[in-house]
Amino acid sequence: MALDQSFVGRSYPPTDPYEVGREKIREFAEATGDTNPAYTDPEAAKELGHPDVIAPPTFVFAITFKAAGQVVQDPQLGLDYSRVVHGDQKFVYNRPVRAGDRLSVTSTIESIKSLAGNDVLDIRGEVHDEAGEHVVTAWTKLVARAPEEEA
Repeated sequence: MALDQSFVGRSYPPTDPYEVGREKIREFAEATGDTNPAYTDPEAAKELGHPDVIAPPTFVFAITFKAAGQVVQDPQLGLDYSRVVHGDQKFVYNRPVRAGDRLSVTSTIESIKSLAGNDVLDIRGEVHDEAGEHVVTAWTKLVARAPEEEA
């Protein structure tokens, strides 16, 4: 059953702040094989004009994807998450994520489409720091595969 188009434009409450730690950034950079010293060495980051280490560009995915959970778990939306695959991801930054940031995400359903029986859901996550400064916008595309027809 196709998702209800009336959910397009619906926003969900901001998440509780997520505190970005140096160790989490280091672990993420190591896990992704990114050796940029700005991710692990505060002095290297300061030489580039940052107050502390910064996070790799895809680090924020963990925060925004968790926030998108409010959307996918909304019982009124009726998304069958057992059929969902991650379709796409993109980020547009105003500034890098920094160690010490306390970030909150507001998720909004940007579009719902039905393609070949699959539901395609685009969720925009607006990430702000504790002072209300916009840090990054993340777009997550989720595809709920159509149920397989019985033979």
